[in-house]
Amino acid sequence: MKVRDIMTKEVTTLGVNEELSLADDIMNLGRIRHLPVVDDDKLVGIISQRDLFRASLASAMGFGEEIMRDFLKTVVVKKIMTTSVITVSPDTDIKEAGLIMLEKKFGCLPVVEDGQLVGLITETDIVRQCIM
Repeated sequence: MKVRDIMTKEVTTLGVNEELSLADDIMNLGRIRHLPVVDDDKLVGIISQRDLFRASLASAMGFGEEIMRDFLKTVVVKKIMTTSVITVSPDTDIKEAGLIMLEKKFGCLPVVEDGQLVGLITETDIVRQCIM
């Protein structure tokens, strides 16, 4: 089975100059843990909930939610995103994608075809496929 068969095709993305507060809102409201970052429709990075947590110095210092939110409004995505993104193609075997995620300890892999982001495969997608 190939990545294209189980990947999420409708992927929410962020722009490089979006505020971290927007990333936080999208992740919380959508109950998602990873957001690909695009610039002119090209994948340039990825941001995870863990990245947001690290960036939230205000929360680590014991400040309230309002102060943390104000802080997140002052930082743009490109300042904390991971730029060395490992991707797979839609034709990658799901076992290979799963092994990459296990080895690298990633929760997801962006799926890219002809330089364009076409989907996202997550560990949940792979587990779901195994138990169905």
